[in-house]
Amino acid sequence: MKIGVNIPNFGPGTDPGVLRDWGRTVEGLGFDLLMMSDHVAITPDVAGQYPAPFYEPFTTLSWLAGVTERIRLGTTILVLPYRHPLLTARMAANLNALSGGRLVLGVGVGWARQEFEALGVPFERRGALTDEYLDVLREAWADPGYRAGRIPLWIGGNSAAALRRAVRLGEPWHPLRFGLGWFREALGRLKAIADDAGRPVPALAPRIALRLTREPVTGERLAGEGTIEQIVADLAELRALGAETVVLDPFGGDPAETLRPQAAWQALATVRAQMED
Repeated sequence: MKIGVNIPNFGPGTDPGVLRDWGRTVEGLGFDLLMMSDHVAITPDVAGQYPAPFYEPFTTLSWLAGVTERIRLGTTILVLPYRHPLLTARMAANLNALSGGRLVLGVGVGWARQEFEALGVPFERRGALTDEYLDVLREAWADPGYRAGRIPLWIGGNSAAALRRAVRLGEPWHPLRFGLGWFREALGRLKAIADDAGRPVPALAPRIALRLTREPVTGERLAGEGTIEQIVADLAELRALGAETVVLDPFGGDPAETLRPQAAWQALATVRAQMED
C-alpha cells in the first residue's frame, strides 16, 4: 500500500520556501505521493477554511516537480468544473510530461457556491459538468497530440454520485476524511453499485486525517486520529479492506497551523518510522 501526504498550499504561513520545504520533507521521509487542494477565487466561503495566499495546484506542482526527484505529485482534489476541460487536459498532460510521469489527478465536483458564482459556473450543474468533463479528459488524453500517456484519475467525494462515477469510469474512488465504520458501510454500497452495473469494484485511494495524540481517542473518531498505535491500526485496516493508496491529511482546520509546519512534519516522521518498524 502506498502512502501519500496532502500538504497545505494555502494559509498565512505558506510561501514558496515553505512549499519547497514541504516537498523535500515529504519526499525525504520516504512517502510515495505529495498532493494539494484546489481553489481559484478565494471567496468568503473558501477563505473561511482555506485563506489566502492560495497557491494554484497546477502551477505549484509544476514548480515542486523541479525541486523533487521521485515523489508522485497530485491533486486532492481538483474542482473539475472550474476550468474548461481541454485546458485541464492540456495542463495535466504537460505537468505529467514535465515531471517524468509523476502526476495523479484527483478530481471532484466542488462545494463553494460563492466561488462557482465568481467563476460564472452554475453550481447546480457541477455534477453533470464533472461527468461531462471527465469524458472529455479521457478522450483528449487518447489523442497523440497531448502525449499524455496514462494519467491516473481518482474520483473524489463521499456522495452516492461519486460512488457511481467511480464505477462508471472504472477509476479509483477517493473518499475524504471519514470514520472507518462509515467507510466499511460505503464499501458495501460501492460493491452493490458495481454489481448492478456489471462492472468491477473500483480501486480504493482514501484520504484520511492525521492527528497524533498522546492519549487514545475514544468514541466516534476519524480514521487517522489518535495515538500512533490507533493510526497504524487504521492504516492496517484500510490495507486489509483493499486500499491501494492512503493519503494522510495533517491539516486540522486552523489556518494558524500553516505557521508551524514542523508539528505536521514530526507527526509524519512518527508515522513513517512506526510503519518501517
